[in-house]
Amino acid sequence: MAFPQPKSADGKIIIYPPGVKEITDKISNDELVKRLKMVVKTFMDMDQDSEDEKQQYLPLALHLASEFFLRNPNKDVRLLVACCLADIFRIYAPEAPYTSHDKLKDIFMFITRQLKGLEDTKSPQFNRYFYLLENLAWVKSYNICFELEDCNEIFIQLFRTLFSVINNSHNQKVQMHMLDLMSSIIMEGDGVTQDLLDSILINLIPAHKNMNKQAYDLAKVLLKRTAQTIEPCIASFFNQVLVLGKSSVSDLSEHVFDLIMELFAIDPHLLLSVMPQLEFKLKSNDGEERLAVVRLLAKLFGAKDSELATQNRPLWQCFLGRFNDIHVPVRLECVKFASHCLMNHPDLAKDLTEYLKVRSHDPEEAIRHDVIVTIITAGKKDLSLVNDQLLGFVRERTLDKRWRVRKEAMMGLAQLYKKYCLHAEAGKEAAQKVNWIKDKLLHIYYQNSIDDKLLVEKIFAQYLVPHNLETEERMKCLYYLYASLDPNAVKALNEMWKCQNMLRSHVRELLDLHKQPASEANNTAMFAKLMAIATENLPDPGKAQDFMKKFNQVLGDDERLRAQLELLISPACSCKQAEVCVREITRKLANPKQPTNPFLEMVKFLLERIAPVHIDSEAISSLVKLMNKSIEGTADDEEEGVTPDSAIRAGLELLKVLSFTHPTSFHSSETYESLLQCLKMEDDKVAEAAIQIFRNTGHKIETDLLQIRSTLIPILHQKAKRGTPRQAKQAVHCIHAIFTNKEVQLAQIFEPLSKSLNADTPEQLITPLVSLGHIAMLAPDQFASPMKSVVANFIVKDLLMNDRFPGGKNGKLWTPNEEVSPEVLAKVQAIKLLVRWLLGMKNNQSKSANSTLRLLSAMLVSEGDLTEQKKISKSDMSRLRLAAGCAILKLAQEPCYHEIITPEQFQLCALVINDECYQVRQIFALKLHKALGKLLLPLEYMAVFALCAKDPVKERRAHARQCLLKNISIRREYIKQNPMAHEKLLSLLPEYVVPYTVHLLAHDPDFTKTQDIEQLRDIKECLWFMLEVLMTKNENNSHAFIRKMVENIKQTKDAQAPDDGKMNEKLYIVCDVALIVITTKSTTYNLDSPKDPVLPTKFFTPPDKDSSNNKCYLSDEAKTLLLTGKPKPATVLGAVNKPLSAAGRRPQDRTPVLEMGSNISGNSEPSSPPPNRGREQNSEAPETEISENEENPVILLTVVPAKTEKKDEPVRNKEMSSEQSLPPQTSTERGKKRTAPAGSENIQQIPEERKSEESTAPVPPKARRGRPPKAVSESNTAKNSDPNKAAGRGRKRVAASQEGPAEPETTNVKVPKQQETNVKRASAQRQMDLQRIQVLDSDGYSVMDLESTPESSAEELDLFKSCESSQNEVDNTKLAERGFLKVRRKSMPKGRRQRL
Repeated sequence: MAFPQPKSADGKIIIYPPGVKEITDKISNDELVKRLKMVVKTFMDMDQDSEDEKQQYLPLALHLASEFFLRNPNKDVRLLVACCLADIFRIYAPEAPYTSHDKLKDIFMFITRQLKGLEDTKSPQFNRYFYLLENLAWVKSYNICFELEDCNEIFIQLFRTLFSVINNSHNQKVQMHMLDLMSSIIMEGDGVTQDLLDSILINLIPAHKNMNKQAYDLAKVLLKRTAQTIEPCIASFFNQVLVLGKSSVSDLSEHVFDLIMELFAIDPHLLLSVMPQLEFKLKSNDGEERLAVVRLLAKLFGAKDSELATQNRPLWQCFLGRFNDIHVPVRLECVKFASHCLMNHPDLAKDLTEYLKVRSHDPEEAIRHDVIVTIITAGKKDLSLVNDQLLGFVRERTLDKRWRVRKEAMMGLAQLYKKYCLHAEAGKEAAQKVNWIKDKLLHIYYQNSIDDKLLVEKIFAQYLVPHNLETEERMKCLYYLYASLDPNAVKALNEMWKCQNMLRSHVRELLDLHKQPASEANNTAMFAKLMAIATENLPDPGKAQDFMKKFNQVLGDDERLRAQLELLISPACSCKQAEVCVREITRKLANPKQPTNPFLEMVKFLLERIAPVHIDSEAISSLVKLMNKSIEGTADDEEEGVTPDSAIRAGLELLKVLSFTHPTSFHSSETYESLLQCLKMEDDKVAEAAIQIFRNTGHKIETDLLQIRSTLIPILHQKAKRGTPRQAKQAVHCIHAIFTNKEVQLAQIFEPLSKSLNADTPEQLITPLVSLGHIAMLAPDQFASPMKSVVANFIVKDLLMNDRFPGGKNGKLWTPNEEVSPEVLAKVQAIKLLVRWLLGMKNNQSKSANSTLRLLSAMLVSEGDLTEQKKISKSDMSRLRLAAGCAILKLAQEPCYHEIITPEQFQLCALVINDECYQVRQIFALKLHKALGKLLLPLEYMAVFALCAKDPVKERRAHARQCLLKNISIRREYIKQNPMAHEKLLSLLPEYVVPYTVHLLAHDPDFTKTQDIEQLRDIKECLWFMLEVLMTKNENNSHAFIRKMVENIKQTKDAQAPDDGKMNEKLYIVCDVALIVITTKSTTYNLDSPKDPVLPTKFFTPPDKDSSNNKCYLSDEAKTLLLTGKPKPATVLGAVNKPLSAAGRRPQDRTPVLEMGSNISGNSEPSSPPPNRGREQNSEAPETEISENEENPVILLTVVPAKTEKKDEPVRNKEMSSEQSLPPQTSTERGKKRTAPAGSENIQQIPEERKSEESTAPVPPKARRGRPPKAVSESNTAKNSDPNKAAGRGRKRVAASQEGPAEPETTNVKVPKQQETNVKRASAQRQMDLQRIQVLDSDGYSVMDLESTPESSAEELDLFKSCESSQNEVDNTKLAERGFLKVRRKSMPKGRRQRL
């Protein structure tokens, strides 16, 4: 029976499939669903070719699109209807049965809403939802909507629906159907609207990406598939936002950079038109906008496999320009990007290098820090990623002004060294590339900052020689490290061990004080010891002092803690015991309730420095075994990159250093047997080091190791008699140190040597003279009398006063050691013997010291040719002048001899620093600096450095200035640390060098005409060279104190010649010049002086209280010229280290150096305050401004003149060049000599050459005492021995007549007195002649112990020495007893004294 035929809305009869009853709103939902399922099945089975069925079911198709079905509340009904509609579109394709656009829109919006059911894959109906999606995608049903005006609304809803329902439970088919559906709409449409594009791009935004990763993946694949079609739409969007600034076009405008990043990762072709727009944005005026673009491009360029930099070079170059952006965050972002770029794109390293170089000098600390992090991060990943230039930037930053930057650079380099050198993770080539790191890190120990020193010690213990290695491995690492270090790194490492050993001594003394009964004196001594430990050995001295007081209190209360600390610093403590002690002490001091404990951290610093983590008896034994293997040839020396000879020598040197710091660790028969084998080796240095190790460690050999003793004694005797000079010295000292019957042993050496002295064989004299000198010094009571006979009969009469062999006539002022004649070497050792003999006696009862000083003075006056027989060569004369000058310095260090050195002898000694020979000036300055730095020489010797202002060599002047700065710092620190020093400020306070300087300059032989402008300018130059360092700061009115001192000198007379009016006039003129300097350079000079200064009575008479000397002795013209500061004709040499002379201006914004404290009680000297310890203090800065990112070199080699910069103008990104120099000028200058032809440096020219030269050169205005000419190019600084160099500092002075050209001076010819010479010069000549006569009446003489004078190598004279620590070497007791200062200094040399 047939159903009644219902009609559709348009009146047509609806035909249902067989078995399907009429579907109306009257039936129940269940029935409705049941009937719809049958309809779905019917449409599912139909295909497009069934024309009859299509016509038959057309009314049903229209009926299913009615409102009843589209808005049915039942979910299942809607799904079934949607499936029917999807099949209808399939069946009737390409034409839909629905003609109304509104109806089509409603249908597709309805179908889209049903697709939300795809979200739940576990739903029973999911398969139908999937069928619906599959049908729509396969048929591309939504393409029908292109005919609709508002089709975009449908598409947007569809896209949003699909992106919202996709999840990780969907399989690949679901995603593919969604992609097919959406990509067909994009690719077959006329374009993609902004809203539709937003519906895709929003899934790429990080926030949405994190919420639905599957939607992000779907969008990514969709964009890849439709890249070609959608790219113009994307370009249009970014153009609107980036270029036109229309952010309102899309809600995603604020996420453009995130979108660009994601799109680039998906497919770079999507952004072909967008990248040029980014170049425009990089040049935006908005810093934040540039920062955002830079962050984006950093990710794009740095992404792995990105080819953007090669494909878009203009954009890459524009991006690199942002490394120099004015906005700090932009530069910082660029630097951070560089790390990823180096790791992912090594080919771009060349482009980045130059920009990283500039940023490594950035004024911002954070940027310089990140440059280091960038390079080190890349280097740790793969060393091949960073070139040598990039590593060089890190190397430079180890000297950065900021601690954070320095620390990062040092730690980064240490990590690279450990990875590639110690562990050899990348082979020998990589190890060789970073092999320099170990030297550089140790060089930093020369820095003044305690933070740097502590970090170097930490790096050494953790990275260079890791303390956690097993003993044998650790010692092998140390052995070959020491053998491969450069000389300066070796010195730094030795200094590190020395400082640690000194600190252990301080702690040991502190513990000894705890064992003594409580008393006021004990408390005072304990407090002083605590302050020494805190201020010199720990970071942040202010806090360190408080923490050390607290630690000292804990030590007093906890006996067990004291016992642990005593064990830690005991010589017998092993490395393993040290670790246990440190752990126990820190555990006791730890506070669980206080996670960050600054007190504990400070104690850890102390314990780490004093704990013997590397060296103990077992370690020394391992080192000796390694050295034995090198001797036997079974070691891995070649594999480690060192030769067996260098390994043996370095091993002995290492053991020698450790013998000072860990002497008890050597006490074993096995160790000493190995050292005895070393004594028999042919290498002189190896034997010397072995003897010194015996000397340092062999105190128990005589009692505990008799077999070693019996073998050692004859070897020492042999070395003392026939070994090298150094071996002889060490052998004598070794006998004296370790044997109880030393007198017998020394006598057995002394007697045969003293009887075998023969001046006819000088080559055989050197070792005996060394041995005899040291024996006389060590045992003066036993050998004083026999030595007096040797001195009188042989040393003076036979050796020093005779020239048996003619010297070479090569004309050079200096020759290498091997070219020096044996006779001269013997004479040098004879002078040293005299000094050692006197130093041993320590008294002048026999007046031997007076005779010695007259002999040394005569040698200086005669320019080294004491006999004036003209047999000795010029280079040998230089050696003897140097020996004589250094001998006086050595004698001046002993108070009893310092008192008898006359002012004339002091002035002669001072003029050695102006010797014509460069090496004489250099070595003498180094000796002077060393003695001053150790506070061994009286204060007056610091005035000698004022003469260095005349040195023609720029580096020498710069070095002298550094010596003055360091000397002043050492003295102020000593005054601060030693309360007793305030009683002796006259010999300690740096300001008291001014009277000595004034007196020395007044007696300058070049100062002959009191109103000569050139001479006065020279005086001013020398005065400012000294005063500039003293007046940098004006604490406690030190400027007024200096002014008062100079004014007081004018109220006195010259004690050297009180009745000589001309001499006193010179003195007052120098005072007037000094007052001009003070008044022009200071604005506070006119304040009241804290106290009346006290003048040295040795140089000045007591003031005349009945009269006042207010007269100005300068002529009006001279005064005007000195005040206005008109520059005198400047040469290269005259302009460096200035504007000291004429210009009268100095940069006022440099960090000052001078620091003055409170006045001393009851006396007239102002107290010396503590110097600034902070690294910010630029106490050793060159004479130019530097920005905070400039590195602080260990020693300043170049001083750049401050000229055109305004004093308030900031310096940014400025590099200081060590090669800057001023062009030479041709105008004349005081003491300047005419330019010599090539090949004349330090070479005596033949008369024909001189005559040729005189025909074109100006004549010197007056005779010079041999001080080097200042007209010489400063590039000629190194050696006097090269005949191919231009004439320079070492040119022999010429005697100039007043009327005509100077005649050439032949070797060793005395300059005749001129009749025009004034009375004073004639008097001085007579006095010198008298001294030469008196020399022969003496039976004993004194000479300075030149430890490395003629024999010193270029390495030993390295400027690094000026940075060696000396403050720990001060002997407080001796200083308190002597009342005068000991100092160590290195300085600038100059020309030689002309005989008066």
